[in-house]
Amino acid sequence: MSTPYERTGRTRQKQRTRDALVAAARELLARGGTAPTVEAAAEAAAVSRTTAYRYFPTRTALLVAAHPETTTSTLVPDDAGDDPAARLLGAVEAFIGLVVDTEHQQRTMLRLSLDPDTTRESLPLRQGRAIAWFEEALAPLRPRLGDAEIHRVALSVRSAVGIEALVWLTDVAGLSREEASEQMLWSARALLGQTLADAERASSTD
Repeated sequence: MSTPYERTGRTRQKQRTRDALVAAARELLARGGTAPTVEAAAEAAAVSRTTAYRYFPTRTALLVAAHPETTTSTLVPDDAGDDPAARLLGAVEAFIGLVVDTEHQQRTMLRLSLDPDTTRESLPLRQGRAIAWFEEALAPLRPRLGDAEIHRVALSVRSAVGIEALVWLTDVAGLSREEASEQMLWSARALLGQTLADAERASSTD
């Protein structure tokens, strides 16, 4: 979200400055360690501290802007067709890949989301994008399952995959990133399989 300062005057130049600060913050995050401050991003981007604060008044604002882009409307593979398993597992695999590739940024956003002083509604991690992606992947099952059940399945899958699951599987369970990714994909497959089995039993008793 841009500040009033960015929306006046030389907007193109200001956009380049903002992009430089965001790129610097992402680079610092990718190196791991402590989440960068506005001052650190300003130094890395060769921007004065005073100018940097005009774009990002707080560290949280900078870190939210530096979160990986999630403007895509779907993660469903182009060749998945109407097969719900191919659609969902393809979307889940793409989502897991995004999380693993941007793990440091994802962990930073997770920490922010757990901070009681942070407005969680403003954080990308709490916008429900992945749930919407999984609902879109499950769309061919909507006539059979209904909206409420589609949402329930998407919610269940999201609870089993993502940065929260990755942190637990690697930091607590001791799995490698590759093993954790396989485990999350297995969980999504199992949830879908159980959903389809329940639907089949329900239809056979009608």
